[in-house]
Amino acid sequence: MQLTHEEVYNVVFKKEKLNISYDELERTNSSNVFIQNHAKGKIIYGVNTGFGPMAQYVINDTQQKELQLNLIRSHCSGSGDMIDPLFIRATLLARLNSLKQGYSGVSNQTILILRDFINYEIYPVIYQHGGVGASGDLVQLSHIALSMIGEGEVYHKGAILPSRQVMEQFGIAPLEISLREGLALINGTSTMTGVGYVNLFYGKNLVDWMVKLSAMMYEVFSVFDDFFSEELNATKKHPGQQYIAEQLRDQLKESKSIRKRVKKNYVFQKETNVLENKMQEYYSIRCTPQILGPIYDTLLYAEGVLNSEINSVSDNPIIHEETENVFHGGNFHGDYVSLEMDKIKLAIIKLSILSERQLNYLFNEKINRTLPPFLNQGVLGLNLGLQGTQFPATSTVSENMTLGSSNYINNISTNGDNQDVVSMGTNAALIANRVIKNTYEVVAIQYMAVMNAVNYLKIEDKLSPKNRELFEDAKSVMPFSDGQDVTHYKTLRTIKEHLLKMEEATVNEPPVPVFQ
Repeated sequence: MQLTHEEVYNVVFKKEKLNISYDELERTNSSNVFIQNHAKGKIIYGVNTGFGPMAQYVINDTQQKELQLNLIRSHCSGSGDMIDPLFIRATLLARLNSLKQGYSGVSNQTILILRDFINYEIYPVIYQHGGVGASGDLVQLSHIALSMIGEGEVYHKGAILPSRQVMEQFGIAPLEISLREGLALINGTSTMTGVGYVNLFYGKNLVDWMVKLSAMMYEVFSVFDDFFSEELNATKKHPGQQYIAEQLRDQLKESKSIRKRVKKNYVFQKETNVLENKMQEYYSIRCTPQILGPIYDTLLYAEGVLNSEINSVSDNPIIHEETENVFHGGNFHGDYVSLEMDKIKLAIIKLSILSERQLNYLFNEKINRTLPPFLNQGVLGLNLGLQGTQFPATSTVSENMTLGSSNYINNISTNGDNQDVVSMGTNAALIANRVIKNTYEVVAIQYMAVMNAVNYLKIEDKLSPKNRELFEDAKSVMPFSDGQDVTHYKTLRTIKEHLLKMEEATVNEPPVPVFQ
């Protein structure tokens, strides 16, 4: 069965339990029986040969189980911090979905242990550094395999514990290697794919928040309605731009603050040729559909790639029972995911730039001509308002820009030059996630500022119904400024956590075609 985008979300974020069907177990068992019989009297990579650059060395039958255990143990060399348990849960799902398709020759015990780890929230400890994403996520996935054989460590209910201890608690027997479980478990793109899916969900959520906050800013500054109109945006044929403009219009429906472009808007100041009203807004306001549009399209394209990857067999060799053959190749190579992670990273960096520039517009009274500097409602000079919050926004966006270099093209040959072109896919996914987390911090600062702007101007009754609901919600999330200087760091953390709570509608919205 093919995993859908929604099913991945439900298992990873909502922690829905997984079931393995009888047909799926029949398929994996049949593949396992086939390779056991097919391997007799033959030389098959990873069954009775060494690995990688040592593949020319033949292993005798009595050492085949030892070979698999040696592979797992020797590649458990991860370093750095443990990755987020959410990533590990997504990784387990991706690995299980690849192996249960019946092209890897693993036993049913392998499938059932992976299922139980997900259902009982038993997360093998995986570290950030180690994989190059070419022969798959070898190092990260080795730590999963080590836990499955009862030798590693797992994260369970907030503690790191010996794998065997937790497995015994749930009546899970350690994996007994039955020919090639070691290679099948660690050969694949499951970590980069799992992290990639988390990035996708959080990235789409960020776009949704930027649409809402941008729309709120339009009401704060009573902008003209033409730049997000259907008529204007329909003349540009990119679906993402049209979608963003549509979302803005929906968010602003029934607003009493948005202005129509009519003749009375064009009033000249006396004895001059200068318009009283600004003709057009700054780009950070006016070009929101054109800026968020390609970001949205990028995420949708990545969604398709990740869905293809999580439903693929990222193993080597492929056990092809239908043709009674074993095919050697490179399905473990992570270029598809790596490239999408770089693209998502760049897209979200641009989103953070947009958020910071909109924040600057809110804070700079010389350009917005509506609000006090830094939304300072106290005594200018004595009080500072939200001035101190702009520095972390500027600093964080700068860090995002520094992180913007490509992992996809950052090739370093390794493994005795056997892996001479690598994807760095897991690095790409993890660094993209850092950019995404950074961006939530920037957007949290903008959220604080725009809500304070609405409160200062006392325009709640002029807001569109959707923005009024958003503003009402903000009252339970943050305090509003009363002119006194206060600390902001705890409030910003609360806002960030609020922004991270995804609405299911955002995650499950039907994709817009990327190309027409």
